[in-house]
Amino acid sequence: MLLRLIRTLFRRRKNPATLNALALDHYERRELDKAEHYFRAIALETPSDVTAWTNLAVSLIAQLKHAAAVPVLMKVVDMQPDLAEAHLDLGVCYNRLRQNADAISHYKKAIALKPDLHKAHANLVNAHLDCCDWNAVDRWSADFRRYKSRQPGRLWSQRIEPFSALTLFPGKTCKEVAIYRAKAIAHSIKGQVGAHVSHRGPYAHEKIRVGYVSADFHDHATAHLTFGLYGAHDRGAFEVFAYSMGPADGSSYRMHIEQTCDHFVDVRFETAERTAERIRADEIDILVDMKGYTANGRPQIFAFRPAPVQVSYLGYPGTTGAEFVDYFISDHIATPTGYEGEFTEKVVRLPGSYQVNDGRQEISDHAFVRADFGLPEDAFVFCSFNRLGKIDRTIFSAWMEILRRVPSAVLWLIREDPQAEVNLRREARSRNIDPERLIFSEKVSKAEHLARHRLADLFLDTYIYNAHTGASDALWAGLPVVTCPGKTFASRVAASLLCAAEIPELIAADLAQYESMAVRLAGNPKMLREIHGKLAQSRATCALFDTPRFVRHLEAAYRRMHEICARGGAVQSFSVSAEVAKSPPA
Repeated sequence: MLLRLIRTLFRRRKNPATLNALALDHYERRELDKAEHYFRAIALETPSDVTAWTNLAVSLIAQLKHAAAVPVLMKVVDMQPDLAEAHLDLGVCYNRLRQNADAISHYKKAIALKPDLHKAHANLVNAHLDCCDWNAVDRWSADFRRYKSRQPGRLWSQRIEPFSALTLFPGKTCKEVAIYRAKAIAHSIKGQVGAHVSHRGPYAHEKIRVGYVSADFHDHATAHLTFGLYGAHDRGAFEVFAYSMGPADGSSYRMHIEQTCDHFVDVRFETAERTAERIRADEIDILVDMKGYTANGRPQIFAFRPAPVQVSYLGYPGTTGAEFVDYFISDHIATPTGYEGEFTEKVVRLPGSYQVNDGRQEISDHAFVRADFGLPEDAFVFCSFNRLGKIDRTIFSAWMEILRRVPSAVLWLIREDPQAEVNLRREARSRNIDPERLIFSEKVSKAEHLARHRLADLFLDTYIYNAHTGASDALWAGLPVVTCPGKTFASRVAASLLCAAEIPELIAADLAQYESMAVRLAGNPKMLREIHGKLAQSRATCALFDTPRFVRHLEAAYRRMHEICARGGAVQSFSVSAEVAKSPPA
């Protein structure tokens, strides 16, 4: 009798409908590995079922297994070539795999099949940006403007990601995109059980509980910058929580952050609602979003309002447009007086730079030579170790003018996407610059990347969206950075870093001065050596790399936010005085 019952249960478990219910239940609870297991079982049990293979692909993408998802999705489009969403998902996978020619092809197929598939339009321009196809970006932008003029905001804003808008439409449109996205997120959680977690009043703790929310507590630029932040907090006054939405990669960055936080919680397999409930139960006083609208960010957590004070910091260089985010942390250079209208949040200005840095970051002692990276021994080496998607036509034209005026120079860039290299070389040729003067190098470990800066002579910043972590890396490695600030936060970060590093003379007033400054430094070895020496001397004492000093400033900001909340005051912009760091914490 018992054996018959076991066999019956086993048959029921193998029934596709039963397996599908199990898979969906696991997926909704973000138990993604289990969901994948059951979706795969269904697909193998019913190999002609397109939905089964599609669900398997979706579960793989949710786990960031993009390479594994590609063959599954190819099977889906073979079975149903007119399924626009499958082409969209293939585009996403190829974009993440830095194969943007393929990504663009599938996004275009998705749009041809379903013209109002807004996500495909939004992702298409991202791929064009990533492979530096500026003519395609211009065509897309013109189409977007026409669509925007005919449609209400809730529709046109879905055709562009807030992150892309930082580059494409800095200013009013960028802010509008963020506002509409925040409203959509707030609307999406209405009626969910977890909406009750909303909390606005202060807690009566002996210590202020700060919760950092990020998907980047691993070998990632954010972890590189914040490596020394968590452990430097004054434990007599603050209790530090980290809520991790990203991979546990086993790196030294991950392990160090886990060890230097009072509480480290892996929430990547939780729903936003469940994480918000957890944060509410932890009685977090100040919740800090370090992702915003970037890859794997989950602003839905903040939309539940689980903490009395909610802050945007470091991860997203623009406004969230959200009523559920109170403050944006900046400084006096990145957000000068009069620029507050860029944000829906109230602006908190720290002294020095807003950007935290690790003042003990390791630089490899490997003795690289230029031949290791295909660099000519006798050339003047300009570099720009930025994400290639930050390069726009305007700044590239300035770079080519600099190369024209410095015939012995080359430009050293990071290798990301094969199509980007093709496009950039074509753009160089169209400006009568030998494409071979653009030299691309593979990514290496962080310590080795810092070390190879020694092979370059001068770092050229991007314009609309500056180097952020990249500029700090260059300065830490002893390489001067030339920048030209724009009118947005994202375009003024490098100026902030240069001021905090005590070399503001490398900030150009306009692009003409930017070009002249780079050319003058390339032709004046004595002047360049003096700047290198000044940077080497200031590195040990400047505000930019003084992590304990920075943390005292940040804590002063947190105290002020907490005090305003505790007395029931309205959220307000304010500045932190540099004086708070002159004495050690009590």
